[in-house]
Amino acid sequence: MPVGILITHIYRFFLIRYNVLNLKIHTQIIILIFFSVQKANLFFLVTLGLFKWLGVIQTNLDFLFITSSIINFSVIFLLWNIIYFVSKHLKNYKRAEINSLRYLAANKESELNNLKAQLNPHFMFNSMNSIRALINEDPAKAKVAVTQLSNILRSTLLMNKNKKIALKDEIELVKEYLSLEKIRYEERLNYELKISSDVLNYQIPPFIIQAQVENAIKHGISKLPGNGIIIIEAFTLGDFLKLKISNTGKLNNETPLTGVGFKNSIQRLELLYGVDGQIFINEVNTLVVVDINIPLN
Repeated sequence: MPVGILITHIYRFFLIRYNVLNLKIHTQIIILIFFSVQKANLFFLVTLGLFKWLGVIQTNLDFLFITSSIINFSVIFLLWNIIYFVSKHLKNYKRAEINSLRYLAANKESELNNLKAQLNPHFMFNSMNSIRALINEDPAKAKVAVTQLSNILRSTLLMNKNKKIALKDEIELVKEYLSLEKIRYEERLNYELKISSDVLNYQIPPFIIQAQVENAIKHGISKLPGNGIIIIEAFTLGDFLKLKISNTGKLNNETPLTGVGFKNSIQRLELLYGVDGQIFINEVNTLVVVDINIPLN
């Protein structure tokens, strides 16, 4: 037994030294078979010499015994080789798979950060436009709007560091933003929140509701001559957290909503949740409704 262990350790050193596991498969198979036979011969000769030295074997051995012994030892070493090669290949495969997953995760992280960074200038542009429109019309309201904007920026700086945030934090940001826009649009903009209390701590991508609210104002409320409303709902249905953002308006089917906020939301949901993260937009009666599905698990 010690002789066999010594031979296999020397053989293992040879495999590592010459990177045999990195060779082509057919070359590895040839090496595996060839060295199994060579190890069997070496093992037979060493053990035979030891047995004769110890006096265990006194007579000469016939050809059949020698041949059968070498074949048996070759099979044993071949099985050891197969187990060793398979285990090493599986280990290398798992290592490669882990490295691949880490690479994909790093890419997703980078892409998510880029998408979040894309939303900030978009959001700032809309907010500054609202304040600019108020400066000449009502300077007092413009000052209030600047205060609202500073509160929003403080929140976004904190939220922007995370891939996901609590729903209640997103709702607070949306309320601040709607208050800012309410100063500008007055009675033309009304909003209603229908948020189940049991979902407030659920984790969602930051700005996922905010982006849809911006779209609702830009493509819906701003185009209305009279009163408009934005309704924000959040509840669970089966294995999903459902977010629903509805606004008064019409959906233009010839040029569907493909703005920065909507496309950005599609990409982030896909990156975070795969096919389970979905977003839909439809027209229901006088409302444009955006449905967002976020898997709970």
